[in-house]
Amino acid sequence: MTPQHRDPEPLTPADQSLTLDRWLKREAVLRTRLRGPGLCAPEQFMSRSGLGAFEAMFTGEIPQPPISHTLKFLLVEASFGRAVYQGRPLFEHYNPLGSVHGGWIATLLDSAVACAVHTTLPQGKVYRTVEFKVNCVRPLTDQVPLVRAIGTTVHVGNRIASADGQLIGPDGTLYAHASSTCVIFDPDS
Repeated sequence: MTPQHRDPEPLTPADQSLTLDRWLKREAVLRTRLRGPGLCAPEQFMSRSGLGAFEAMFTGEIPQPPISHTLKFLLVEASFGRAVYQGRPLFEHYNPLGSVHGGWIATLLDSAVACAVHTTLPQGKVYRTVEFKVNCVRPLTDQVPLVRAIGTTVHVGNRIASADGQLIGPDGTLYAHASSTCVIFDPDS
């Protein structure tokens, strides 16, 4: 039997404020370096490892993907087997029922889990998502100032990789979680 996820003990208001401040400072630093949205030439990705491509994005050598501009989210961290996106839930992301649309939540989580896999790829390899599942566990509104989608790999093999992700607020509240399976291949195959 799998252990049930339990929300962490709530952070004190002071700790929540410190976390939010740290997140906002990281975003401000990145926004001074990042290029605007755009597409890059395939060789800009293929000439680097997966992690190397994200490092080039952080220095502004490779543009941010257009979807991040459209949906107002940003890659804020990437390390081997881990990717973190940050976004502001806004009224423009609402569904008709008065909370953030599940598609916005899913897009942040899909980006985090897929890019966690991407960070592990050697030069010359690509991936595609073959399965993605998301569970929204509580409503998200624009009263939450920022959320982070944190993706981490569970398994990376020669052909198949899997990753899990969580969407959390600065107070540690879990809003959604996801899992993904990706296929890894040579781009010519």
